[in-house]
Amino acid sequence: MKILCIGRNYVDHIKELNNQMPGEPVIFSKPDSALLLKNKPFFIPDFAKDFHYEVEVVIKINRLGKNIAPQFAHRYFDEIGLGIDFTARDLQSKLKEKGLPWEKAKAFDGSAVLSEFVSKDKFKDVQNIDFHLNVNDETRQNGNTSLMIYPIDEIIAHVSQFFTLKIGDLIYTGTPAGVGPITINDRMQGYLQGEKMFDFLVK
Repeated sequence: MKILCIGRNYVDHIKELNNQMPGEPVIFSKPDSALLLKNKPFFIPDFAKDFHYEVEVVIKINRLGKNIAPQFAHRYFDEIGLGIDFTARDLQSKLKEKGLPWEKAKAFDGSAVLSEFVSKDKFKDVQNIDFHLNVNDETRQNGNTSLMIYPIDEIIAHVSQFFTLKIGDLIYTGTPAGVGPITINDRMQGYLQGEKMFDFLVK
């Protein structure tokens, strides 16, 4: 399986990082070794100093697809989860300044927190799902999928032009505003439409 991630998909998050508005979905990837599952703790690496959380809705692909039309994209996933895209922000900034790829800042081991999945049938509209992240019982990020610049079906259609989607592939759909740094002993709790999806500690 592969992990595809969408960057800059919420306007307020673009503004908070002073990034440019994309003309199409921004895509980057993570290896399967980036996955952090079953509420295992996240251990802060020593290769950077400023690690940020970015909570995201995650979809799991359920069938093989290539060059998928947007009107058929809903057929290619039936489960939704919640994750965190951990980012070494200081390292990312250095790499971006040099015009270099920034996988080292995004795709390192443990950087892709992932909850269990729930059926998308639980939601009346996948483009109207509330989600939020609490850090130490304080809400730091609040989002709704209706605020995506590129909705889920468009994301699936777009990425399938470049990558054949396979069963089990994951797509992280972007993060809302409110990203920030983590410190040792932080407790991270993620909620999807009020249901707790993950609960783990930073070490």
